Amino acid sequence: MKNRLIKTMVSWFVMGIVVLFFAHSSVAENQVELAKKLANPIASMINVPFQVNYDENFGPDDEGSKWVLNIQPVIPFSMGDNWNIITRTILPVIDTDDLPAKGMGESGMGDIVASQFFSPKAISKGGWTWGVGPVWLLPTATEDTLGGEKFGIGPTGVALKQQGPWTYGMLANHIWSVAGDDDRADISSTLMQPFLAYITSTHTTFSLNTESTYDWENNAWSVPFNFSVAQMLKLGKLPVQISLGVRYWADTTENGPEGFGGRFQFTFIFPK
Repeated sequence: MKNRLIKTMVSWFVMGIVVLFFAHSSVAENQVELAKKLANPIASMINVPFQVNYDENFGPDDEGSKWVLNIQPVIPFSMGDNWNIITRTILPVIDTDDLPAKGMGESGMGDIVASQFFSPKAISKGGWTWGVGPVWLLPTATEDTLGGEKFGIGPTGVALKQQGPWTYGMLANHIWSVAGDDDRADISSTLMQPFLAYITSTHTTFSLNTESTYDWENNAWSVPFNFSVAQMLKLGKLPVQISLGVRYWADTTENGPEGFGGRFQFTFIFPK
């Protein structure tokens, strides 16, 4: 498994070098502002991240592994002079190996998580940006093992502050299942995602966060810590950002991933 992870990280590094080679090195002066908007989950800017995650050591014998491609379009809508609606959708494409048992595995689409944040256009007097709204769990998985076969809903919210090169804040939500297959387990899950980012004058972003979830049905935590380095570039006239990261699972559910994982992200940006 360790050799597989090393090969995976090397592949992502090579992919990043290829992207850097073909990208234009000259960037506009406002690239720092674009990087700051990307560090803000509810910035009023269309962007489409393609995020590849790899984790391993699943199952009782630590034999399982999983690839997940998250397609995550962020689309803002203006509501008059004072408010925005920011839609954030996560569509996962999943490939598993030796899950749920050795010799087994599935590939396909997982369940979609869609959030809508109602956010004031003006920053608060204290310098904070915030948004609240609903989050939806849609049972779109193409295979039984790739989703919960439950429809869910709950509240979500985010608050953050950007001060100089720093961005810090927290995103959270809770999802309850309200309909779906009665033979499948109910869902009651809380996500807490505190985040910290530092953006340099060369448009490089260093980020640290944890995407911790608590399963209230099974009284179990999943706590991955993520560290990543992202760089703003231009492909022709289109600004993009590439990111490489590493993850460590500080806590996990029974038969969940353990040890280290990796992340590669490529984000298309469509500034106004």
